[in-house]
Amino acid sequence: MKSILVAAAVVVTMTMTSPAFAKHCPKDAKIIEEAMSKATGLSKMQMSEVKELHDKGVAFHKSGKHAESIKALHAATKILGVKPYMKPM
Repeated sequence: MKSILVAAAVVVTMTMTSPAFAKHCPKDAKIIEEAMSKATGLSKMQMSEVKELHDKGVAFHKSGKHAESIKALHAATKILGVKPYMKPM
């Protein structure tokens, strides 16, 4: 009985958070794109890593893997030294 309730809770949570992540990914991608165009203090290797993380994040978003997308995009924002999108409260 407990496992059924836990499974149901997981399904409800995933259903509720996926749409939120889906709207979040493009905003993070845009922040990264703008920061990349202005970045001056990063090495070529860092810029390459940022671009790769950005591209992975966008691909994950398009395939519906929004948690993975956010993880990749937030890693890119960290390298760039910019804040990811934060939903206003």
